[in-house]
This record gives sequence, C-alpha cells and structure tokens, in this order.
Amino acid sequence: MKDKIVAVVLLIIMVLNFFDVLTDISLGVPTWHIIEEIMIVIISGIVAIFLIIDIRKLNNNIYHLKEKLAHSDDKLKGITDEMVTARAQYSQVIYEQFEQWSLTQSEQEVSMLLLKGLSFKEISAVRDTKEKTVRQQASMIYSKARVDGRHDFAAWFLEDFITV
Repeated sequence: MKDKIVAVVLLIIMVLNFFDVLTDISLGVPTWHIIEEIMIVIISGIVAIFLIIDIRKLNNNIYHLKEKLAHSDDKLKGITDEMVTARAQYSQVIYEQFEQWSLTQSEQEVSMLLLKGLSFKEISAVRDTKEKTVRQQASMIYSKARVDGRHDFAAWFLEDFITV
C-alpha cells in the first residue's frame, strides 16, 4: 500500500513540476532553473514507472502463489479416503502440539505454512502481512517449540515417521 502511495505522490510531483516548467518558460526564467525542474520531472517519472512495475510484479507473484496453493489443495482432494483420514488425524496431532506450546492463532497459521515449505516472503504475501512480522512470529514459534529454526521445527513433526 505504501508503494502505491509513493508512486502516486511521485506522479503528482512530476505533473505539477511539468506545469511549473511550462509556466517558467513563458515567464523567461533562467535556463538553469528550467533544466533543474525538467530533471525533477524526468527523475520523478522514471522512479514512479519503476515503482509501478515493481508493484505489478509483486501482485503477479502473489496471484501465482495463491493459484499454486489452490492447485495444491485441488491435488489433495484426489487422494484416497484412507489418506484423507490419516492426513486429518495428523493435522489434529499437529494442532494439539501447537496448543501444548501455547501458540497463538496467528502463530499456528504461520507454523502450518512453514511446515508446508513456504518462505517468509511467501507467507507474508499469503497472509497479507509484513515479512518482518512473519520472521518475528517464526522466532516466537521456534522459541516456544524449543527448536533452533525452520529445519528443526519441521523435523520435530517428521522424525517419528522416518525409520532408519
């Protein structure tokens, strides 16, 4: 949202300075001043364009990520009843562990997305929060779970399934 506001402000600066340049030309203002204002117009426009392109890329990435998640959910619909039951039971076990660790609702959501393998950036996009917030929540999750990080956290839930 802040990026959009900055882009709009830059476009407004560009337009206002453009009209100021036209007025200055008609008033016979010194050339150096006109060149200075033209540079402001050009720089404002270029930065606004780059910002708008970046915003579009981010929105496109978020859209594709949400599509992938929806596609993943569709894949899960095609599994056998036995797998559905096992998956539901395992999810219940995971949520019970979250309760034992006293994770908040937000921390539980982040935890499940971490277990699904999403990056902090992807989680922040899916949850429409800042990446810094997700990192802080992950840090709290690891602390409450008494693990050292993402890999230990995932391993905590998988170690009983893997036999050597």
